[in-house]
Amino acid sequence: MHAITRYFPILTWGRTYDRAALSDDLIAAVIVTIMLVPQSLAYALLAGMPPEAGLYASIAPILLYAVFGTSNALAVGPVAVVSLMTAAALGEVASQGSIGYAAAALTLAALSGAILLAMGFFRLGFLANFLSHPVIAGFITASAIIIAVGQLRHILGISGSGDTLIELVHSLAGNLAQINISTLILGASATGFLFWVRRGLKPLLRRIGLGPRMADVAAKAGPVAAVVATTLAVWGLDLGAEGVAIVGTVPQALPPLTMPDLSPDLIGQLLLPALLISVIGFVESISVAQTLAAKKRERVSPNQELIGLGAANMGAAFTGGFPVTGGFSRSVVNFDAGARTPAAGAFTAAGLAIAALALTPLIYYLPKATLAATIIVAVLGLVDFGILRRSWTYSKPDFVAVAITITVTLAFGVELGVTSGVVISVLLYLFKTSRPHIAEVGRIAGTEHFRNIHRHDVLTDPAIVTLRIDESLYFANARFLEDHILDRVTRDKAVQHVILQCSAVNEVDLSALESLEAINQRLGEMDIALHLSEVKGPVMDRLTRAHFLNELTGRVFLSQHEAIADLTSPRARQTET
Repeated sequence: MHAITRYFPILTWGRTYDRAALSDDLIAAVIVTIMLVPQSLAYALLAGMPPEAGLYASIAPILLYAVFGTSNALAVGPVAVVSLMTAAALGEVASQGSIGYAAAALTLAALSGAILLAMGFFRLGFLANFLSHPVIAGFITASAIIIAVGQLRHILGISGSGDTLIELVHSLAGNLAQINISTLILGASATGFLFWVRRGLKPLLRRIGLGPRMADVAAKAGPVAAVVATTLAVWGLDLGAEGVAIVGTVPQALPPLTMPDLSPDLIGQLLLPALLISVIGFVESISVAQTLAAKKRERVSPNQELIGLGAANMGAAFTGGFPVTGGFSRSVVNFDAGARTPAAGAFTAAGLAIAALALTPLIYYLPKATLAATIIVAVLGLVDFGILRRSWTYSKPDFVAVAITITVTLAFGVELGVTSGVVISVLLYLFKTSRPHIAEVGRIAGTEHFRNIHRHDVLTDPAIVTLRIDESLYFANARFLEDHILDRVTRDKAVQHVILQCSAVNEVDLSALESLEAINQRLGEMDIALHLSEVKGPVMDRLTRAHFLNELTGRVFLSQHEAIADLTSPRARQTET
């Protein structure tokens, strides 16, 4: 039974679902649905898909996540960065608006779902840890800039294209003479209004006496007000005749059953983009889910989240959608609105289904400039140039990683940007661990504590060198340790003992074992004994199996204090002489 509930969390929270949870979830669903209708349409536009695809990608995926997901607040659907990556990937295999483009979107969602499901079943959630937070922040910042600049063409009413910042700026600059004034007025007004709504509407409503809950709901509904106002303006003033681009006819129907194109050639072209979308989507989603869960002292399971997101993407692939993940803004809204369980997402899906059936004729005159304004306001909140200042102050290698990720993403596009981010994250890890901190330590007088001789006033013995290794030992840093020890003892003829304090060593791989054997042999040739102290149990087990301890020229001590006490005792001194 435990195995079943692990893969179907709904069986756990569903048993305790009550009327109070139902009420809270329904209220949250209404608020999130109001927010998601324009947002889903906007992100479909960003992904190069027809508007209805945004609604479709927000119905079945949410339902499936409610069954398989573990977060009570995470809201799944199209998000800005994944939509941009989708457009970049699909643009390489088909032209926007074609049947091939829509079919490729289904294939991309299916591949992403399959990758996420495989990672979840094999419990590979830890792989996302290889993307460092600074690198992710840099990638999202650069992607948000590309998205915002790319949407300016809809605000200005001109044509433009490009996958990089340089291409977009060049394309927009070359078409400025085509600016449509009516579109510009609508787009600029909607953008300004939405920025004001985010910062100024809620305080204004509170000042005039509205309660905090109602003021928050009204502020969240701001985008809907922009949609209604601009749609009425286009309809009433017949601005479509003046060249204002509108959404047009949107099918009045529930998501259709669709089949991804599983041809080997297409799969080969989309496999790498699907992998990148899966990793980035998962990192963004799990970060949001864990942050919100911590506020209520709840927990989410990263591996089960992979399964939940994988199922959601599979749902998108078979219902006319495109890749999805957990979104930050909608999840925060869901949380703030009081969502108690994943059922809130299921109710949101029902609300969106009603919108797809009954409300789509009302958005015929919705200007694309308003959707672009929605995207711009949403993504600019993701821009974090402060990460450059913080990383420069705290860690120069992290700063280099962030700067390179931002530069590559802006200059060469999102796929190369995220690839460089992954590579840089791994290289950064290898660089940091390949040169582990090794401190020579001594005893603090009157205590059994040992600290760095360069930071503390400590007692040492000229015949004994104690080195504390502050990292696990593996192939990338084994030679560094070997060189460090030999450099230390060859310049000090008084050394008779070397103690490796292993309190921070959690792992010793085969390369590191061979280095320890070489160190033991070289020190033995110099008549220097090698000792170990504070070796952890699992490490000791491996060293015992390798027979290294049988060849050790010194001893293994339970504690560093015991090692110093034994080697400096009169008996030990007599043995040496």
